[in-house]
Amino acid sequence: MNVLIFGAHPDDIESFCGGTALRYAQMGANLYFCVATNGNVGSPTLSKEETAILRRGEAQAAADMIGAQLIWLGFDDEFLLDSVETRHAFINAMRIADPDVVISPCRTDYNPDHSITGYIVDECLHMAGVPNIETEAPPTKKPIPHLYFMDTPAGVGFEPELYVDISDVFDKKVELLACHKSQNAWMKKLFNYEMDAFLEIPARYRGLQAGVPMAEGFIPSYRWGRTFIKHYLPDCLGGTRIKG
Repeated sequence: MNVLIFGAHPDDIESFCGGTALRYAQMGANLYFCVATNGNVGSPTLSKEETAILRRGEAQAAADMIGAQLIWLGFDDEFLLDSVETRHAFINAMRIADPDVVISPCRTDYNPDHSITGYIVDECLHMAGVPNIETEAPPTKKPIPHLYFMDTPAGVGFEPELYVDISDVFDKKVELLACHKSQNAWMKKLFNYEMDAFLEIPARYRGLQAGVPMAEGFIPSYRWGRTFIKHYLPDCLGGTRIKG
């Protein structure tokens, strides 16, 4: 199974989907981490150029830790736009990964890079198999993959329909996010939160909802051509509607 996880910024994947990624790794899935922006405004002290280099190195370290292939799109942080250029880049990433499952940020997230990433993924997922849309990588041959939206920061405005039990891998998730060393100080400056607390409080809250110690929550994308006759999340907890 090939699993493609999109993040708007370096550290998004590990923050909101790191436990599920670890569960997929335990299953032997081929993991691909696609980071849309270079995170170049994510430092209170370094230049944009220095920050981009630092954050790419941190993203690569996290991907290496879990055995994922990093796909780095490199768009400017906080200025991701839906354009022909971005759509082609996202489609090319989908073709590189040839996924059976795709996970992306929610389309209604607070951060514009998050929400636009989710929007482009949801809008373009079927285009990966269209031959007349030309990218560096060739079109996929598989059916349209299943798409799940990951949780929002602190779970604000997000009502999960499915959960993944991450109780046994939570400590490893903390280690994954720790690869993004530059972000702990940045999170404290912006939100007055330590990164560990930013992970633990939502995980316990979603776990309380799901009936396990710790969990991550997801919502399927309900679009024509994506029929959820079975779930592709690891040991999925909870129920969801069947559509399509």
